[in-house]
Amino acid sequence: MEVEWRVATSSDAVALRDLERSASRVGLAHVFGELPYPDDDVLARWVLLLDDPEVTVEVVEDEHGLVALVAHDGSTLRHLAVRPDHWGEGLAREAFARAEAAGARRLWVLEANGRARRLYESLGWRPSGTTQECPWRPYPTEVEYAAP
Repeated sequence: MEVEWRVATSSDAVALRDLERSASRVGLAHVFGELPYPDDDVLARWVLLLDDPEVTVEVVEDEHGLVALVAHDGSTLRHLAVRPDHWGEGLAREAFARAEAAGARRLWVLEANGRARRLYESLGWRPSGTTQECPWRPYPTEVEYAAP
C-alpha cells in the first residue's frame, strides 16, 4: 500500500487519542476488558508529546481519519498504532522502519500484546530482560525490547 506520512501537529491530538483507543480496544481487549478507556489521560499525553521538540509523531490518514501513527525520539519508539480496518497492510512495519531510521533502538510493549511482539521479533528485536508496570489499570506488565 502506497501511503504518505506527515508530521502530526497539535490539531491532531484528539485524532491520535481516538486512533490509539480504536487499536487498543480491538488488539488489547484481552488485557483491558471492559475497563473504561482513559480518554482524558491519553489525550493529555498526546498533547505533551506533540509539544515535545524531542519527539516526532508521524501519521497516515484516509478519508475517514487517521490510519496509522508512530511516535519516536532519538532513541525510543514511543507509540505505534494502526486502525484495525487497516491491519495486515504493512503499515506497522512501515511505521516501525520510520522509527528505526530516526534512531529508535528500544521500545516498551505490553507483555500480553502478542501481535506487536511477533512483529518486533520478526524484525530482529528481542526483550532486554527489563520490565515495568503499565500506568493504566489493571497495570499489566510492559517488556522492554532492544534492537539487534
